[in-house]
Amino acid sequence: MTSTYATADLKGLVWMKVINYQVFLVTGQKSDGNQWTVWLLMWTAAGRDSSCVLLEILALQREEKKLKAKYEESKQVLESLQQREEELHKKIKEIQDLHLSFDMYHKDEEANRVIEKAEQERKRVLQKEAEIGRLKEQFAKLTEEKQELEHQVKRHSVYRDLMEQLLKITKFEDVAALTDHLESLLHFRCQLSERESKAQEQADEQRKALLTLEQQHNLLLLQRNNQLSQLQTELEKTRSEGLIWEKKWNNIQETATKKTLKLGQIKMSILNLYEMTGGQVGGEEGVDVNDTEKQLEQVKQFFEDQTDIVQQYQPHSQRRNNDQGKRKSKKPTNKEM
Repeated sequence: MTSTYATADLKGLVWMKVINYQVFLVTGQKSDGNQWTVWLLMWTAAGRDSSCVLLEILALQREEKKLKAKYEESKQVLESLQQREEELHKKIKEIQDLHLSFDMYHKDEEANRVIEKAEQERKRVLQKEAEIGRLKEQFAKLTEEKQELEHQVKRHSVYRDLMEQLLKITKFEDVAALTDHLESLLHFRCQLSERESKAQEQADEQRKALLTLEQQHNLLLLQRNNQLSQLQTELEKTRSEGLIWEKKWNNIQETATKKTLKLGQIKMSILNLYEMTGGQVGGEEGVDVNDTEKQLEQVKQFFEDQTDIVQQYQPHSQRRNNDQGKRKSKKPTNKEM
């Protein structure tokens, strides 16, 4: 069920499609304020809209007027031709009567002229008869069309009654004005329907475009998630490697610290030995405190000098034994160095 509001005078126009018929409920308000209601049953073809049927009825009414005018014109022409045919038949009969009343000489001479004229008239009559036949066929065709139109008009006479009833209760002065108003409303309705169809098509296209964009976005998001997962895996691997290298670096630093401490202890021991042997630290004659090699050379030189002094005061046999022991002890000393 669909409702539509045409004008302020027509409060409502409701129709229901039942098989091949349409039931119209027309409601309105009279000038005295009372409510009026008209139920109308109209036949329409299956699957066709009532607005299209109403437009066809209006077109059929205009076509009927044209056909009636054409029919009247053809009828007048046919009557004129029939009258002309009757006049020609009378004239031929008069000529034949006149031909019998003259004597032989005048009869032959006049007969030739009359026969020639009659032949011309006969040809003219044949042409007229052919035209009459054609007009009769056209008249028969127009009669069939008229009967068909009358049948359609009779079948759709309920629309005319509807228009007359609506005319009585509306502000329009005649049926033509009401018809024009209804045609304008139907035209406006068709335009709105076309706009709605276009808007629906645009909405469908935009919906498809949105779906495509969503799919592309989801695909891109999936790719980014895969990349992020790979980067996280690489980050965890890098962190593990970093922890390993950090442990190695700590071990290296710890080893370096121990070696540095041990080196410092060695340097301090050498410095103490250097000072114990009478060496001086700093000054012009002294050795720099960080110059461990010179300190070690002087300590070595001191030990060699002391060894020579001791050897000078030892017996010859003991000195030889000391030299042999000294030679034997040089090899491990060189390996340690």
